[in-house]
Amino acid sequence: MTGTSSRRVAILGLMLESNRFAPVTTEEDYLNRVYLAGTEILEDLNLPDPKLPTEIRGFIGAMNAHCDWTAVPILVGLVEAGGPLEHAFYQATRDEMKRRLEAAMPLDAVYIANHGAMITTEEDDPDGEIFAMVRSIVGPEVPIVATLDLHGNVSERMVESADAIVAYRTNPHVDMRARGMEAAGILLEMFTGMRPEMAFIRLPLIPPTVTLLTESGPYADIIEYGQSLITDEIANVSVLGGFAFGDTPKNGMAILVTARHGGGVARAVARLIAQKAWADHERYVPHLASLEDAVARVVEAGRHTELPALILADVADNPGGGGRGNTMWILEALHDANVTGVMVGVIHDPALAHEAHERGEGATFQAIFNRVEPDEFSRRFEATARVACLKDGDCVGRRGFYAGRHMNLGPSALLELGGIQVVVISIRTQCADPVFLEMMGLDIARARAVVVKSRGHFRAGFDEFFSADQVIEVDTPGLTSPILSRFDFRHLPRPAFPVDSRVDWTLPS
Repeated sequence: MTGTSSRRVAILGLMLESNRFAPVTTEEDYLNRVYLAGTEILEDLNLPDPKLPTEIRGFIGAMNAHCDWTAVPILVGLVEAGGPLEHAFYQATRDEMKRRLEAAMPLDAVYIANHGAMITTEEDDPDGEIFAMVRSIVGPEVPIVATLDLHGNVSERMVESADAIVAYRTNPHVDMRARGMEAAGILLEMFTGMRPEMAFIRLPLIPPTVTLLTESGPYADIIEYGQSLITDEIANVSVLGGFAFGDTPKNGMAILVTARHGGGVARAVARLIAQKAWADHERYVPHLASLEDAVARVVEAGRHTELPALILADVADNPGGGGRGNTMWILEALHDANVTGVMVGVIHDPALAHEAHERGEGATFQAIFNRVEPDEFSRRFEATARVACLKDGDCVGRRGFYAGRHMNLGPSALLELGGIQVVVISIRTQCADPVFLEMMGLDIARARAVVVKSRGHFRAGFDEFFSADQVIEVDTPGLTSPILSRFDFRHLPRPAFPVDSRVDWTLPS
């Protein structure tokens, strides 16, 4: 270490939740969202509405408040969930991280902000590779702390390379800043002599994403139980539900417990959590509404205004899990049913958004969705539409997952398809924030139904309009369907529940 005055702490991260079944994620995807190196990182953090991951802001804020330190920015990339990362771009990024980290030596610590469920077109554990690369450069004595999304898939290499790993505890994710602060707190304890011990247990449990909410349900229960076991001896308990669509050998619910000292206390606590989690494993089975039932309820809500309004979650086409944000199942069914008072957000279709901008506000035309690259899920759909509003797509998140974060959806358009108002965007993003509709002049409180391309993060953004009992999770085809039997998994550790209906597991000694 460089001494006790002005600690030098490197900051880096490459965030991607990879869906093996989705199209490849590319350099362009990162450049459209966040890809910053060196001083660009600090410049972004000083903006009123930064683009960088919120946990980095939390980490830096806590360090500023409690430590004489110098942030050493390395490289940070953030992108919407997508397919495996193009390997050559990953290699170039990893090598650039390595070069910058070596040039920054000596260092007192490193903070890594990764998602944890990234794969590339050639590598199943790039997160672990980045962790190991950092450890190889800084050596065994320099503290490494990391934060992960609770959908991360944890590998042994990640655990062996880091001193402490802190995962999100809320889903929808609204605690990123707090988890960054928590990671900083552990690092500050290490600066005063604490030497943590981390225990890791992986279960043969691969929960569908819709079963991982933390307001209620089995995952909420195990998160709460884990936190109840924190004592003066335990610095952190993280339970990562994982991301099934990564389809990797490191899939499986991960229990991580960090103790402030050795002696086996971390392992003992991890075993208690693992036993309770497995006792509840059969609760991780999704229950969705059929498309027919969902449409019928929207029709009924439109006819009877005394009924509560509804929000339909298109969970099978969630851009936050690698979905393309452009399947037409729900929109087409609602259009066929001649519903009124319905808002749909947000459909990713750059070609259609561009055409709407060319035609201008007030124009009426035959809108063709998915004209460019139709596939088995993103099929072509045509309807007469009127261009009601045009925007450049620049906005700032207002609530929940995107709150306070600068967002760019690219050229965007509000199209009216009879009684349905559809927001079309150019940069694929899940509809987790009401601002994506409000920037088009829409009054969500007046809608009889809203359709969102989101799996769960919309709950924290739209909860001022819709309570939990007004949410309908719709069963449609798509790249993020919670019905895991529809996917050809080839790399998961098997057997694993609920991909396999019967799994026998006992806690290892």
